[in-house]
Amino acid sequence: MDDQYDYLFKIVLIGDSGVGKSNLLTRFTRNEFNLDSKTTIGVEFATRTLSVDGKVIKAQIWDTAGQERYRAITSA
Repeated sequence: MDDQYDYLFKIVLIGDSGVGKSNLLTRFTRNEFNLDSKTTIGVEFATRTLSVDGKVIKAQIWDTAGQERYRAITSA
């Protein structure tokens, strides 16, 4: 089931540092929330597969660091 899907969405979370991008990723993929989460260094990646109206949807989500020094990663 992990390799079979009807739709694939690739999502990149970008934004300022400290606004909650990592918590959005964790909440969506693992249904967890941590008030004391650590700062993302570089890029984190997670996937989730779900079924909507009989179609299998796979979401690949990239969580980027908000610091200015990692802007090159987000543009790539």
